This record gives sequence, structure tokens and C-alpha cells, in this order.
Amino acid sequence: MIAHRELNLRHLEAVAAAARLGSISSASHTMNLSQPALTQAVAKVEAQLGHVLFDRQPSGVTSTEAGRLITARIERALAYVARGGQSVRRGARLPPLPHIERRITFGQLRALIAVDQAGSFALASKRIGLSEPALHRASRDLEQLLGVPLLVRQGRTVQPTAAAAVLLRFARLAQSELEAGFDELEALRSEGAGRVTVGTMPLARAILLPQALARFARAYPMASVNVVEGPYVELLARLREGEMDLLIGAMRDPPPVKDIAQEPLFIDDPVIVGRAGHPLLSKPGFAFSRLLDFPWVIAATGAPVRHRWEEMFTEHGLEPPRLRIECGSVLVVRGLMLEDDWLTLMSRDQFLFERRAGLLGEIAGAGLSLRRQIGLTVRDDWRPTQLQTAFTDTFRTVCAQWTSGKAMEREPFRYA
Repeated sequence: MIAHRELNLRHLEAVAAAARLGSISSASHTMNLSQPALTQAVAKVEAQLGHVLFDRQPSGVTSTEAGRLITARIERALAYVARGGQSVRRGARLPPLPHIERRITFGQLRALIAVDQAGSFALASKRIGLSEPALHRASRDLEQLLGVPLLVRQGRTVQPTAAAAVLLRFARLAQSELEAGFDELEALRSEGAGRVTVGTMPLARAILLPQALARFARAYPMASVNVVEGPYVELLARLREGEMDLLIGAMRDPPPVKDIAQEPLFIDDPVIVGRAGHPLLSKPGFAFSRLLDFPWVIAATGAPVRHRWEEMFTEHGLEPPRLRIECGSVLVVRGLMLEDDWLTLMSRDQFLFERRAGLLGEIAGAGLSLRRQIGLTVRDDWRPTQLQTAFTDTFRTVCAQWTSGKAMEREPFRYA
């Protein structure tokens, strides 16, 4: 993988200009560079990537397959850099800078990202192997170019300003585009090579994602898949910054932000779960109010399952019981229920193995109003690689097969 520190945005733009215009001389004129300088820039990028990007002929240049792939990613990366820079200027009520993407360097963006992640210039210096003076200089130059402060000291740490937060998002998206381009070039050498980063929430982790991962791994042995777990808010933020390719789990209605796209794949019906031997398991048709006689463990306020749990009681004219334990970890919740007569809401697949082992049981259905849509969430401008498309297709297929298998699921529990 080519390191970002070796890349030069100006050189990448030279490649994109030559591809777009089909001529080195025209590209040099557009970029206000000499023809030898632009030729040298293109050659350096080709050497860094290890691919010939153009077929050179007296009449001009034509992009190779590698050239077409990387040029599309370069154009998108430069657009993100431009959007980030202009957004910062606009937020500060400063006039836009023409061709701002030509003035911002990858070194400056890399310094900003490193300091943001490390929280200090000293730690950032150690992590990325650049001296502290070089990091200070890069950050200062970027602040002067944009006309706004980007980093401020708070005690012993250095924190990004609101303007820096905007720029950081677009800088990370630019990095993500180039990394996708690198993966596409690698796939030209080794078919099926590349990476997919998947964010996942509890339901998908139980059964569906493992099935999809196993099937995908068999079909694409050269691919690498990174599965990231975490709360929805955290995963969504990483998705929007390009650190993840897609997010699998319960969808939000309406979407919390405008720059994402959601694709529903199936509907999940949560059920009330307790340990094997729970008193309610031996009393089919019990009154709903009996659910108040036992302790509940549910995620904290703000989680969708918490809201649905509260609605389940209010729809029956009851006040939700006081929660002695709030927890969103499926592992912790399952372990707690094995210890006593605790109750919770789960998808049937979230406790499938415990049910088969005779450890946990389905006490009752939670009701049709608690149904939730499970699906894929991606950035609305996401341009997946062929490998990423193959993974999403695999997951769709697994979900479709799972849904057809669930068509014969028994009817929801009827309370007395």
C-alpha cells in the first residue's frame, strides 16, 4: 500500500488533468506547469503506484485501466479537499479561494489528522514519524491559507476547532477515496484483493453477518474484511468520515443526517426473553401486567430498543418499570439473565445458541408495533469498489434467504 505521506496532491491533480484532457501539453497549460514538470509529476505517481497510467502516443495520452480507476478516485478526493477548504472559508464568512485544492497539501491534512487523533503535537510526531516543528509548520501554514484557527490548546491537549472538524471530515473522505483506488489497483494484480470495513450493531452480529462473512471469504480468499462494533452514533460518525464502508443494523426513521442512504433488507420482531425455568415460561397466556413482577435489563435512554420497550408498556396502559440495570451489551445481558429471573427484549437470532442449548427461552412476543427494519446504511455519495459491491450483494443474498426461511415463523404471543 502506498503511504499517504509519499503522495502529493499537485501530482495527483496532474494525473487527473492529463486523463481528462488526453494531452500532457493541455494539462500543463491548465495547471500552469511546464510540460516537463507535469510529465515528471505523472511519472512519479506511476512509480509510486507501480502501474502505468497512460498509453503515450504522438497524438496524446490515453488512460490505461489502472489510469481510469485511479483517476476517478483522484477526482473525488480532490473534490472532497476543495469542499472541505471552501466550507471552512464559508463558515468564517471569507470569500472562496479559486482552486483551493491546489493550495492545500497532503502533508498539511496529514498533520491535522495526526494531531486530532493524538491530542498533542508530541504524540502525533511519534506516531507518524515527523518532527514536532514540521507538524507545527504544516498546521500553521494551513491555518494561514484558510484564514481560520484550526487547533487550540486546552490544558495539556490540543483540540480541533469547529472549522477543523469540518475540514477533518472531508480530509478523511479524501483519504478514503484514494485508499479505495489503491485497492482497485491491487485487484488488477491479484483478483479479488482489497478491503471492506463493516460497522455492525447487535442484531446483525448474531447470525447474518457471520454467514455473509463465511460465504464472502470462500468466494474472495484474497480479500480482507474488518468488522467494527460500537454504538450507532459512533459507527455513523465513522461511516460519514469514510473510515467505514457500510453499516449494518437497525435503521433510523427518519435518518439522523441527510448525507446517508438506508436500504431496508428485512423486518425484525423483538421478543421477550428470560432464562430457562423462568416462572413466566410455564404460564402461557399470562396477563401482560405480570411482566412488571420481574426485573428488566434494557439499553440506556436514547437507544431505539429502550424507546420501543417503553412504548410496549404504555400501549398496555402501564408505566414502564424502574430499571435497576441499563446495558446495551448483548453478551452482558445474556449472562445476567442466566443468573436470575431477568427479562429483556431480543431478536430471536440474538439468543439462538442459548435457546438451542436450553439456557434461554422466548417468553412472549413483544407485539407488532415493536417491529424494526434492519438494513444497510451507506454514504449517499459512496462509490464502492467491485469488492465492496460483492460484499454488499453477498449480505443481501444472506438476508433474503434468511427472510424466506422466517416466513413460517409462528404468530406473535397473545396476552390474556
